[in-house]
Amino acid sequence: MTYCVAVRPDAGLVFLSDSRTNAGVDQISTFRKMTVFEHPGERVMVLMTAGNLAISQAVRSLLTEGVDDARNLWTVSSMFEAAQVVGEAVRAVYQREADTLREHDVHFNISLILGGQIGTERCRLFQIYSAGNFIEATDENVYFQIGESKYGKPILDRVLDRHISLDAAAKCALVSMDSTLRSNISVGLPLDLLVYEANSLHVTRFASLDEHNQYFRMLSRSWSERLRDAFEHMPDPTWVPVEGEEAPITRVTANHEAELAVRATSSARQDSGRIQTLAEGLPQKTPS
Repeated sequence: MTYCVAVRPDAGLVFLSDSRTNAGVDQISTFRKMTVFEHPGERVMVLMTAGNLAISQAVRSLLTEGVDDARNLWTVSSMFEAAQVVGEAVRAVYQREADTLREHDVHFNISLILGGQIGTERCRLFQIYSAGNFIEATDENVYFQIGESKYGKPILDRVLDRHISLDAAAKCALVSMDSTLRSNISVGLPLDLLVYEANSLHVTRFASLDEHNQYFRMLSRSWSERLRDAFEHMPDPTWVPVEGEEAPITRVTANHEAELAVRATSSARQDSGRIQTLAEGLPQKTPS
C-alpha cells in the first residue's frame, strides 16, 4: 500500500508521497509514487498514484510515452483538461486489462492525485478515481489523500486551510505522514516532498527524505513528545453517581443472551456498586 497527500493553499501546492510497495509482509519493495511533468515557464504538473502497482505504471506509461495524440499533458491548455487526459488514460488501461484481471480475481484498483499550474491559470488540484472521473479541491477543502489515509487525516483537518503558508503546509503533511508511518507497516521511507510556489512555473523545492534525514527525525520526535506532554497535562475524568433510578446500559445475562435496551435498576446497582457517570460543571481533576 502507500500514502500520498497533496495540499493546495493560496500560496501554491505541496505534494508528499511514500515509496513502499508490498505484496504481503515478506515481499516489500521501493517504487516512487510521484511523477513530475515540467516545461519551465509554461507548465508544472505533479501526479501521484496509489493502488495496484502494475495498473499505476501502465497509466503513467500511457501519459509519458503515448504522447503522439494531439491532446496530451504537454498540449492541454488547462489543468481541468489535464485531469481529463489522466482519466482517459485510466479508462484505456481498464478497457485493456479489466477482463484479464477479473479472470484472476484481481480488482482494478487505482487512485491518483494530479495538481499543478498551466500558464496564468491558478494552481489546481484533482483526485482521480479508478473509473476515470475526478473531483477538484476547493477553498473549503484544500487537500486530498490517497492510499492509507485514515492515520494521517486528523492533523490535516485541524491545521490546513487556504491561508496556510507553504512551509507550514509541508510541515503538516510531514506530521501526517509520520503518524501513518507509525501506525501502518505498509507505508515506508523514503519520502518524496515537492513544494511548488504559485506562478513560478518550475519546481521550486524538492527533497527525498530517508531515515537519516535530520529534519524529519526531529519533527517525528518533537511531535511525539508534544503529544505526550499535552496528554499528560489534560485533566483526568471526574465521576459522580447517577441520579435517579435508571441508567441506560446494555447488560448480558449469564447465558450470554443480550438484553437490548435493559435499564439498570437501583437494586442492581446495590448488588454491583453504584453506577457513576462523567461529571459536568465541577472543578477539573488533577492529571494522574
